[in-house]
Amino acid sequence: MTRESESGLPIEPVYGPEALGDWDPAEKLGEPGGYPFTRGVYPSMYTGRPWTMRQYAGFGTASESNARYKQLIANGTMGLSVAFDLPTQMGHDSDAAIAHGEVGKVGVAIDSIDDMLVLFDGIPLDKVSTSMTINAPAALLLLLYQLVGEEQGVPAERLTGTIQNDVLKEYIARGTYIFPPKPSLRLIADIFAYCKTEIPKWNTISISGYHMAEAGASPAQEIAFTLADGIEYVRTAVAAGMDVDDFAPRLSFFFVSRTTILEEVAKFRAARRIWARVMREEFGAKNPKSLMLRFHTQTAGVQLTAQQPEVNLVRVAVQGLAAVLGGTQSLHTNSFDEAIALPTDKSARLALRTQQVLAYETDVTATVDPFAGSYVVERMTDEVEAATVELMAKVEDLGGAVAAIEHGFQKGEIERNAYRIALETDAGERVVVGVNRFKLDEEEPYEPLRVDPAIEAQQAARLGALRAARDQDAVDAALSALQKAAAGTENVLYPMKDALRARATVGEVCNALREVWGTYVPTDAF
Repeated sequence: MTRESESGLPIEPVYGPEALGDWDPAEKLGEPGGYPFTRGVYPSMYTGRPWTMRQYAGFGTASESNARYKQLIANGTMGLSVAFDLPTQMGHDSDAAIAHGEVGKVGVAIDSIDDMLVLFDGIPLDKVSTSMTINAPAALLLLLYQLVGEEQGVPAERLTGTIQNDVLKEYIARGTYIFPPKPSLRLIADIFAYCKTEIPKWNTISISGYHMAEAGASPAQEIAFTLADGIEYVRTAVAAGMDVDDFAPRLSFFFVSRTTILEEVAKFRAARRIWARVMREEFGAKNPKSLMLRFHTQTAGVQLTAQQPEVNLVRVAVQGLAAVLGGTQSLHTNSFDEAIALPTDKSARLALRTQQVLAYETDVTATVDPFAGSYVVERMTDEVEAATVELMAKVEDLGGAVAAIEHGFQKGEIERNAYRIALETDAGERVVVGVNRFKLDEEEPYEPLRVDPAIEAQQAARLGALRAARDQDAVDAALSALQKAAAGTENVLYPMKDALRARATVGEVCNALREVWGTYVPTDAF
């Protein structure tokens, strides 16, 4: 009996050599670390060193998050991953009316350089790699991080990490946009140019399919729309006068990893192959690093359940294994209680221990690309690749990623797939353990971590003290210079950094840009 994959592709009960037809290993696979990078972006992969183990964390105040980061580092985390609260993600200060009720809830509240200094107090920025999940205000948080490095005496050329900085997927699936697409793309190009000169080891963008997958995208949709966004960013930078090999080596990607191991492995392999071909054939990239699709993976939060939450430990282990077998460069494993509330210290530690078991107690790190030559995985890789290329062609036919967003194409495709999944789950055709099968009559009580609502008042008080103590004339002059740059062609990050150093707040800087660039309002197509 034939089953269907998450992308709607057939999965046969048995595969043999005939599944590959006249398949050419040299063309389809190459060698690990060589074009088309199907087998991984580095020759030795995990036989040389394991992936970077990150844990996505941040809640409440900068002080509380700082304590959690220090615990994670002590437990063996190799890289930090910062979650910001919704006001910060939307470029609003904690005392803004629109921020009421959301301060510190889904991440840490960062209003100014003062908060950023507390967030990384006692954490040497020349010894950790930091990923920041921030998009529309990504430039601000990057510059605040650089300013913290300066306070610590760490030269910018020694800072390593990633900003997500992927605003196009915000219009498609997530919604934390600020500015319209055109100035948003201009800001991203400015970040590329700034980092090339000032912070050369920084990954300037993490082009994200994760949030599309969480919204309901299939694996093929996830990589198709993510790679299409990547193409748009590369075209923007090239149009701004940058050579592709000057910035492409610092591009990175961010994908989900589901419990469907075989298709997830095929998805990662297909994504590497497509990106290498696009960068070489469309953009003429010559540096091998420009052809490498390096990516971070997070296990699928959307697959975690509030019912029988301990079962999520099994789901996360399987999802993490799929990411590792697919060749991820870094990994965040979700905590088992994330469907209920913010992770507790214990659940965050268990999530990290899951990665450590995969790395040190299994044999998946003993050989590069264990699935190479597998009849089923190679066939599925080809099929996911074909489905992805077909979707990317539809985006191109509409005029590229931005034009397709304006038509509502990606969002519509994802919503249709999400509806299909919901119908299958409701009908019991798609089994979700503990939800529509194998249920308990009564759930065991669980005490989640809760954020103190008093944080909002505390942040407002900090902002009041900051504004009273700073040189307001210097702030006003810096914001005026920023607006002048935004209205012209100057790189906005230099005056933006001056404003943040003068202790302008995140909300004030974003409001200054809103006055020049406007704000994005979704069209009726959405």
